[in-house]
Amino acid sequence: SDWLAHPWMRLALAVAVALALGTLAARAVRFTLRRLLEAGGFASIVLRRCAQPFELALPLIAAKAALHSGMAGGGAVDALQHAATVAVVAALTWLGVRAISGVERAVIARHPVDVEDNLQARRVRTQTRVLARTAMFAAGLFGLAAALMTFPGVRQLGASLLASAGVAGLVVGLAARPVLSNLLAGLQIALTQPIRIDDVVIVEGEWGRIEEITGAYVVVNVWDERRLVVPLQWFIEHPFQNWTRTSARLIGSVFLWVDYALPLAPLRAELERVCHAAPEWDGRVSLLQVTDADARAMQVRALVSATDSGRAWDLRCRVREALIDFLQREYPQHLPRLRIDGAERARAGAA
Repeated sequence: SDWLAHPWMRLALAVAVALALGTLAARAVRFTLRRLLEAGGFASIVLRRCAQPFELALPLIAAKAALHSGMAGGGAVDALQHAATVAVVAALTWLGVRAISGVERAVIARHPVDVEDNLQARRVRTQTRVLARTAMFAAGLFGLAAALMTFPGVRQLGASLLASAGVAGLVVGLAARPVLSNLLAGLQIALTQPIRIDDVVIVEGEWGRIEEITGAYVVVNVWDERRLVVPLQWFIEHPFQNWTRTSARLIGSVFLWVDYALPLAPLRAELERVCHAAPEWDGRVSLLQVTDADARAMQVRALVSATDSGRAWDLRCRVREALIDFLQREYPQHLPRLRIDGAERARAGAA
């Protein structure tokens, strides 16, 4: 046909055929892998995340090959080939990011945290999320650099900037310091793990759980459902409390002020009774001690233990209420009181 004799028509037909064959090949590969891989398995989760960018990248690679094997170079052809190169780089970058995301999801799926002892799962989740965010950032940055390097003007600009790398490097380094410091802090947190997902922490006097760790900040879910957003670098540079660093078990304390005349044996027996009846108590610690005394009363401390911080808090409240009720019911005369001797009482009455 006459229209096939035109070079542009032949090029368009070659590109169309390449796109169609690439699409068919991508779907065939995806279908084959889905049949071979176990549903819900590690590789299956990664494949599901990579499906869309893979079905885009393979046809683009085929179309790019068709463009390079078609017409001789020219202004329009060179522009099309360059556009195809940029599109392929973008598709491969997207594929790399989704592959990293798929690996992250697969690892997290194999380590659920809704179990009794989830310390190992939280450790793996934290490392996986932080490292995956860092790897995705690096893949995106590499893809952007690769795409920009396809433009001759950018390569020349890079060469000219290298000549003044001293000043430019200093300026860029100062400007990028917060980003780089948070990136390095994220890697340090992933490797040393001072905090993990779902850890119970005290940050700036706030009690909460680590809800999310990103590449720049940590989200702490505070007990009253507020969200505390803390930069990653803060956890490297400042001290904080981690109540679940090695174990979720905790010992809680309850303090009471009572009169010196109060017998301690009945109070200890009541503490034992309350702990054995409390579902939050883990059976490890139930102890009553006098920890302080002043001119008016003595301080009594009850120590109780629980399997995690939430149960420890509820157990402390339960013990405090039960001991106060016991004192009010059995020994109301031994609650803290202010004593006045006879001379002071007479002067107070005369006044």
